[in-house]
Amino acid sequence: MLKIFFLVFMAGGIPVAIAMAGASLAYILLSSSLPPFVVIHRMVSGIDSFPLLAVPFFILAGNLMNNAGITTRIYNFALALVGWMKGGLGHVNVLGSVIFAGMSGTAIADAAGLGTIEIKAMKEHGYETEFAVGVTAASATLGPIIPPSLPFVIYGMMANVSVGALFLAGILPGAMMAILMMLTVAYYAHKNKWGGDVKFSSTRLFKALSELAVVVGWPLLLWAAIDKLGAPAQMTVFAGLAALFVLDKIFKFEALLPIMTPVLLIGGMTTGLFTPTEGAIAACVWAMILGFAWYGTLSWKMFVKVCLDTIETTATVLFIVAAASIFGWMLTATGVTADIAAWVLGFTDQAWVFLLLANLLMLFVGCFLEPTAAITILVPILLPIATHLGIDPIHFGLVMVLNLMIGLLHPPMGMVLFVLARVAGLSFERTTMAILPWLVPLLVSLAIITYMPSLVLWLPKMFF
Repeated sequence: MLKIFFLVFMAGGIPVAIAMAGASLAYILLSSSLPPFVVIHRMVSGIDSFPLLAVPFFILAGNLMNNAGITTRIYNFALALVGWMKGGLGHVNVLGSVIFAGMSGTAIADAAGLGTIEIKAMKEHGYETEFAVGVTAASATLGPIIPPSLPFVIYGMMANVSVGALFLAGILPGAMMAILMMLTVAYYAHKNKWGGDVKFSSTRLFKALSELAVVVGWPLLLWAAIDKLGAPAQMTVFAGLAALFVLDKIFKFEALLPIMTPVLLIGGMTTGLFTPTEGAIAACVWAMILGFAWYGTLSWKMFVKVCLDTIETTATVLFIVAAASIFGWMLTATGVTADIAAWVLGFTDQAWVFLLLANLLMLFVGCFLEPTAAITILVPILLPIATHLGIDPIHFGLVMVLNLMIGLLHPPMGMVLFVLARVAGLSFERTTMAILPWLVPLLVSLAIITYMPSLVLWLPKMFF
């Protein structure tokens, strides 16, 4: 009965969050002895969670970076690093998304923020609009895979697993996805005989490589000072941050300080300096320091607008989580999850077969449901089966999130499709066709991540 109510509401065009809460309320009123107040109680308790505090702060950090001119700096840095290669702006698109993924945590923020700059530049350099849209859509999926990631925060809460471990699990798969996308760009560049989009400059390249060297070397030097030399941890970190600002002032780096955002987050979480939730607050503070004090590109008027946008987005996300909380609880209470688990385990006891079926299901669900809602519905159903078959919940979380990110590129509900259609001025149909070839590297990535769990679990096992 619960499933019937939900499907009827969805078929009537009711938003998914209201459909979940409404179906639960209708079932309680018509088929249960529970008081209706249970719906409100479960919805409130569903968002009464400390890890969920990370959601508004990561959204705020991404919005601050987007509105403080940081995206332009990231684009210019990527242009200096790979813009001279064949199909240069395609590579810039992917590399820019890798960097921006370490700040925004969402695919839609990447597509709307960095994608606007990238598509405009690619069209001006003579690239087909469809190619520009396709590579932008594919690279936007890196947003929730490379830490920080809002879907990982939601999954971690629902699955009761470490958000920090999930963040670490996304690093190597994200790098592999970026490499596959850049190989795809190289294939199109070779096929269409494209050249570079900026003149090769050894000075610009050396400066960009120097920034990368600082990003890699800075945490290693801090670790050596703290672990090997016994330096006080907090004083060493603050001294290291001061050194970063000095280097940036002297050499006038393009994007050194913004690129350090994911390094600071992951380093702080793995060393126990702060939790993922506190890390989200640290990311906001870092973005405000860069926007207000260092670059001077953020005004108080803009800050108020960013905060209002963050409140609106946060309210939407948390309402979906609250509605899914009561719906998931009702699925469990009515025995639906147990019935599905028994059916699946009666059909197969092979982990690889289950993962194949789960991938097909999640790809399908991702076409119709927003990722937050899909995670909160699917975790209570699929995770117990995965655990029973010996699949690590961290590994399964990455598989689930990637499936749902690919779903964002599909009609009828793919939000990235709508964003890019508006940004590029293409029809919805042409945008869909432009993205189809880019499903190949994404699905190859999904297959590798699904059946090579060591790629996902190597870093989490090292630090957790």
